[in-house]
Amino acid sequence: MHLDAVFAALADPTRRAILTMLLEDDMAVTDVAEPFAMSLAAISKHLSILTRAGLINQEKRGRVKWCKLEPDALRGASVWMQGFGQFEPVNLEAFERFLAQELPETLPERD
Repeated sequence: MHLDAVFAALADPTRRAILTMLLEDDMAVTDVAEPFAMSLAAISKHLSILTRAGLINQEKRGRVKWCKLEPDALRGASVWMQGFGQFEPVNLEAFERFLAQELPETLPERD
């Protein structure tokens, strides 16, 4: 069941873009939402899906809700894919480069 939730969460380009953003640092929910042309409620739904899949953590710091990437979140998916003998362990930096190459229109601009 856990793998189903991880792969379902990764199936959406917005959620993959959010994960890429969180590779850099923890972010407030409002900062996560900023580059996307959708409501805060829609972003919150994406964040809930990522949280339920165990890919991110959300915590309240004062009045601000923060999102943090779970560093080992993709380990189970990586191990499962390695079972096919065709895949290397997931390297998050390589994963980010792959996403930037494959989905340049969905990723926010970097400074």
